[in-house]
Amino acid sequence: MENGILICCFFLISDMQTMKVNQTVLNEFVLVGFSVYPHVQIFLFVVFLCLYLLTLTGNLAIMGLTWVDRSLHTPMYLFLRALSLSETCYTLAIIPKMLADLRTGHRSISVVGCGLQMCFFLGLGGTNCIVLTLMGYDRFLAICNPLRYPLLMTDVVCGQLVASAWAGGFLISLIETVLIFRASFCSPNLVKHFFCHMRAVVRLSCADRALTESIVTAISVSGLTGTFLLILITYVFVLSTVFRIPSAEGKRKAFSTCASHLTVVIVHFGFAAIVYLKPEASGGDDTLMAVPYTVITPFLSPLIFSLRNKDMKNALRKVLGKRSFLNK
Repeated sequence: MENGILICCFFLISDMQTMKVNQTVLNEFVLVGFSVYPHVQIFLFVVFLCLYLLTLTGNLAIMGLTWVDRSLHTPMYLFLRALSLSETCYTLAIIPKMLADLRTGHRSISVVGCGLQMCFFLGLGGTNCIVLTLMGYDRFLAICNPLRYPLLMTDVVCGQLVASAWAGGFLISLIETVLIFRASFCSPNLVKHFFCHMRAVVRLSCADRALTESIVTAISVSGLTGTFLLILITYVFVLSTVFRIPSAEGKRKAFSTCASHLTVVIVHFGFAAIVYLKPEASGGDDTLMAVPYTVITPFLSPLIFSLRNKDMKNALRKVLGKRSFLNK
């Protein structure tokens, strides 16, 4: 009998200690990330570093060329410059920390730092979606309303649209971040991701996370599907107008102005859908699934816009030609 009481007391004390640990308010998280693949840390570091440097080079080249070459001072390239700036900041919010964690193994991040990273990541991701929507709207006006296009897409209007894209993206991210970080977090403090992804962080909340996760997911899904549907609607009108063009050359020219944008839209929203529209996984480890959206998409975007755009190629030739002339 006494032995039974002692055993019961032992388990009761053990349970109380466990509850105390679980209710401890956390000050920092540990990003598990790629630590589950210890044998490929150096390989991943080299690959991601190369992709990151190429991404920065491509985006900075686009921003520089569209700024220097006056022939590229048009609404289409203003939106492209805004997209490159947004994607540059987007990668800065995630990849340097990921590379440092791969190199040093120091994977901790403060709760405040985690919140800031999440806010910038979601805000810049939302900005990218809105800017891509604006680029589709620009192509719609240029092809479907060519006579009114110069009046509708002035420099002032373009600037206001870009500012609205940034404001809208960060307004949504601020709402989501506040919803997630309004409650305290409990042990264990392991974030099963290489950055502060919202789903991975919500799972550490002390409170009931079902409602918060449902609201945040609904906001993200609505933003993704809403912007994608708007782009889809604009291209329905664009294609209907293009098919009415009598000459084959006119059709080819119209399609060529949309090809790069359509390709980036498919890549961007395709990879985003894999991350945000998939059902909740039992294990909750979305690390590998997020790599295309956070690393590969920003790398492919400037590559697609540069290789498939004659104006960008001509601008690059002009800049390189001037430098070679000055060197002589």
